[in-house]
Amino acid sequence: MSLSKVKELLEKVYSSRLPDQDDLVYLLGVDTQQEISCIFDFADSVRKRFCGEGILLRGIVEFSNYCFRQCFYCGLNASNLELTRYRLSQEEILESVKLLANSGIKTVVLQSGEDKQATVSWMAELIGKIKTDFNIAITLSSGERPESDYKKWFACGADRYLLKIETSDKKLYASMHKGMSFNNRLKCLKILRRLGYQVGSGSMIGIPGQTLEHIARDIIFFKAEDFDMLGIGPFIPSADTEFAKAPRGEAQLVLKALALTRIVTRNTHLPATTALGSLEKDFRPEGLKAGANVLMPNFTPLAYRKLYSIYPGKRCLTESPGTCNPCMEQMAFSTGRPIDYARGDSLKKKRED
Repeated sequence: MSLSKVKELLEKVYSSRLPDQDDLVYLLGVDTQQEISCIFDFADSVRKRFCGEGILLRGIVEFSNYCFRQCFYCGLNASNLELTRYRLSQEEILESVKLLANSGIKTVVLQSGEDKQATVSWMAELIGKIKTDFNIAITLSSGERPESDYKKWFACGADRYLLKIETSDKKLYASMHKGMSFNNRLKCLKILRRLGYQVGSGSMIGIPGQTLEHIARDIIFFKAEDFDMLGIGPFIPSADTEFAKAPRGEAQLVLKALALTRIVTRNTHLPATTALGSLEKDFRPEGLKAGANVLMPNFTPLAYRKLYSIYPGKRCLTESPGTCNPCMEQMAFSTGRPIDYARGDSLKKKRED
């Protein structure tokens, strides 16, 4: 593979309305350090042009690990009888939100499994309290819900919703989501967009059965859907799942997918995910150098944090939330960029749907 061809293809996928799958597959498959660095440098220049230098912070509060789904990759799956389940009270959640807001962070991500006890009215009340007490944006990440739930939460003040597709391939999706509908996932994403949410999705890299062609099609899907935010991280096998013995995703492939997603989507918010920081080393600084512009410090109370075990080896399980900002600032400093304490709303133009 030649460096000149890599440069040529990078310009091509950057300028295309929709990139060519074969071009993306080629770029995902490059294996020399010089070629990989070329991709990362190009992505970093696109990030700088469309997103600026600042690194945004989103504070995560994992409020429940109950889930009735049986996803083959997730340690929260309903079949995992070894996991101690928890559900935070509104008071505990509000205390965590107060801590992150007092740290200067202006977005909270309320994340959970698909918990039937997190009723529409309970969530609506919580959203209203957060909006009343704190001047911050609210991102929800609680899976598939009826349109009426999404509508009520938006009316109460929720700003964003994260619903990862994990893969845009229908057959691959079915191979790891028992009893779930790919078409319903797509439907939910469209409903969220129509209701006015800033919408996030994303994918895993290294899923059993996944090919470079699958990843390339994901990137094309992300471009076509024009999401406001995307989370791209490695598959990490969990012992209490169907995929327990599968190999984990490779960091370099995750970083290449992240970089190419930046190049193709331009101004979509892209985090250096916690999963990317939970491999054989913390690869989040590399993610920030390959196009990412968001970090997501964890503000889940320490007593519960280990129990939100989507995958093993998760980063930041024992650190006090009060230490998050200095850690994030140190990581940002290592990349030569500052932390941006703005809300970090979507950089996409307002759509007429």
